[in-house]
This record gives sequence, C-alpha cells and structure tokens, in this order.
Amino acid sequence: MDKRKATLALGTEPVGRLLLKYATPAIVAMMASSLYNMIDSIFIGQSSGPMAISGLAITFPLMNLSTAFGSAIGIGSSTTISVKLGQRDYETAKKILANTVMLNIIIGISFGAVCLLFLNPILRLFGATDNTLPYAREYMTVLLIGTVITHLYFGLNAILRAASKPKVAMYATMFTVVLNTLLAPLFIYGFGMGIRGAAIATVISQACALLWQLRIFSDKSEILHLTKGEYKLRSDIVKNIFAIGMSPFSMNACSCVVVILINTTLVKHGGDVAVGAYAIVNRISFIFFMVVMGINQGMQPIAGYNYGAQKQDRLMLVLKIAWVAATLFTITGFLIGELAPYACARMFTTDEQLIDMAIHGMRICLIFFPTVGFQAVTTNFFQSIGKAKVSIFLALSRQIIFLLPLLLILPISMGVDGVWWSLPAADGVSFIVTLIIMITYMRKARQETAN
Repeated sequence: MDKRKATLALGTEPVGRLLLKYATPAIVAMMASSLYNMIDSIFIGQSSGPMAISGLAITFPLMNLSTAFGSAIGIGSSTTISVKLGQRDYETAKKILANTVMLNIIIGISFGAVCLLFLNPILRLFGATDNTLPYAREYMTVLLIGTVITHLYFGLNAILRAASKPKVAMYATMFTVVLNTLLAPLFIYGFGMGIRGAAIATVISQACALLWQLRIFSDKSEILHLTKGEYKLRSDIVKNIFAIGMSPFSMNACSCVVVILINTTLVKHGGDVAVGAYAIVNRISFIFFMVVMGINQGMQPIAGYNYGAQKQDRLMLVLKIAWVAATLFTITGFLIGELAPYACARMFTTDEQLIDMAIHGMRICLIFFPTVGFQAVTTNFFQSIGKAKVSIFLALSRQIIFLLPLLLILPISMGVDGVWWSLPAADGVSFIVTLIIMITYMRKARQETAN
C-alpha cells in the first residue's frame, strides 16, 4: 500500500517539492553519467594522445544511433507507464514493462550484430582516417558487443523513475560511475589495454547495475514487476511505445547525421585535430546538457501522471519550474565555457594545437547555450504528455531544418569557423520556434480550461 501511495503522491504533493525529489536523483545520476564519459575521455586523451581523442569523436555518431534505439524504447515505455500509473491501470503497466525488456533484447542484439559486421565502412563514413580508425574501431567493437546490456540498463533506469523510484535509479547510475572510474584506469594503465580498456570498463559497470535492476523488477511485492507470460510482444503496446519514443529516437538519429557531417567537414577543413577539438567542446557542453536531461527525467513522471489525471494546474506548474531550473544550469555552462575554456581543454590533452582549437570552438559554440535548457524542457514536456508529433517536430527542427543547411553552407566560405558558428545559429533560431509553439499551446490550454 505504501508503494501505491508513493505513486499517487505524484498527483497530490506540492509540485516544487516533487520536482526536487524526482529531479535531484536524476540530475546526480546524469551528472555522474556524463562525468564518467568525460573521465573516459580524459584517461584516453592523456594516455593515448590527441589522435585517440579524435578517434573517440568519430564514434559519437554510432553511439548516438545506438542511443536513439534505446531511447525510443526506454523513454517511450516509461512515459506510457507514467500515464497508466496516473490512470491506476497497474496491469497494463506491468505488460508494458515486460514488453520493454523483450524489445531491448531484440533491438540491442540486432543493432550490435549489424554494426559489428560493417564497422570499418561505417567508421570511414563517419569521418575516420588512417590515423583515427584504429582507435575508433577498438573502442566501438567492445561497446557494440555490449549494446544489449546498455539498452536494458538505460531502459530499466527510465522505468524506475516512472515507478516512483528516482533514488534507486540514481543509485544504479552512481554505482556504474564509481565502478567504471575504478575499472577504467585498471584496464587502461594496469592491463595496458588503452582505449579498449575504457570500453570494457563501461560495459562491465553497466552489466553489474543491470543485474541489480532485474532483481528489483523481479520483486512481486512491487506495484510494477516482471510477470511470467507477459513477454510476448503485443502490437498495441509496441505501437504506443514507439509512437511516443519516436521523438527521442528522431533527436538522437538526427544527432547522428549532424555529428557525421560535423566530423567530415572538420576533417576536410581542419584535419584530425579539429575533430579532436570538437570532441572536447562536446564533452564540456554535454555535462551541463545532462543536468537539463536530469531535470527532464524528474519532470517526466510528474507531467505524465498529472496529464493522465487531468490536473492542468499542476502540469503547467511543473513545466514552469523545470524551465527556470534548466535555464540556470545552461547559463552556468555558458559562463564556464566562455570564461575558463583553457582549463576545460587542458583536462583532456597537453597538445597545445588541440587546446587552442578547442578554446576557439568552445567560445563560439556556447554563445546561445543559455537557450538550450528551455528548448529541451519544452520538447520533453510534449513527449511526457504523449504529444509525439509536436515533440518530434521540435526535436527535428534544430537538427534538420536549421543546423544541417548551416553546416552545408557556412563552411564553404568560413572553413572550420563555419562549423563552429552553425551550432549557436541553429540554437538561436530553434529557441524562437520553440517559444512560439509553447505560447500557442498555453493559450489553447487556458481556453480549454476556461470552457
């Protein structure tokens, strides 16, 4: 009964307190996750040199594509579960959980196998050169073998938050971070495995956390638990998961396309070092963006539940609080990137050419970073309430409608600087579009409430 009350509290407790309760563990978890990604990059850069950093950057599109499939299932299912819990439809929620496990297994194994089969040509397509291909291949081979583990781990963590267990989700992520931080230097330096060792440490850490998650979801006393006979895929559940999950899938798939274009353009105009500089800029901005994603994860079950329970005032309040919190963090990222870029770049490498290029790129790329928090929260809000079309449009607009054309046009006359300036320009235009759509939605929602 206490566990059911915890779920019902999503519709009764003060919204600010709820968001703090749910977002804080998610922020800690996401920060920890981004930090161990950054720690991997630091270990790789300091131990293997600038070409290893560039090789790591080449793997970003493939990791984004893997994340796209994982997000489609994990976020799609957790959002659907949140709504069902808000409607107190616990049996359907359990069916969604079982189907989520099966989908992650099927897609994780399939994705890993196909990519391993064509790994060299894929990495070449993504911008790998003779200098960076060996590093990229070593790293991705291990991660692709463990893709099914990664998908299950992230998917079940999203469902833990939807099931009113944000602290457990946080502990799972923190466990992987601590274990990875201990194992990475052991494999990289102790066993002399270099970049491959960093990947092995990541997969082992996630596998250990996954075993713990599966134990939790096997507990029959939980409202949401795995049940025998529910693993057969149901078309209605799968369709609903992917309908909602198409927004994060589109966002990550577009990121894959965009990063491919960024990498290949940087190689053309600035060489492998320019790709390494982008890797550093990406890692720094990623830390603060992951905080925003933690806020989104904290907001998602609250928004989904209250939308399902038709509590419009609480729904809009959690959105506004999330906007403010996310914007404060992106402003912090902007200030650090603009005022202390050398310190940021120096963590990853001692190569002065790479440091100088990273500093230059960072100062340009983060110009409109303060607006990113509002955009991300708004996109996640529409996703959380099941308005997949709006969410997909917002996810695609920055990446495809604005950023891709800029990446194709600006480097022709500006070279490497054209790549750097494309990113903040797309952020600025996307912010205006997101603001217009949100104002329109809020006006319509107020009219419906008044009627």
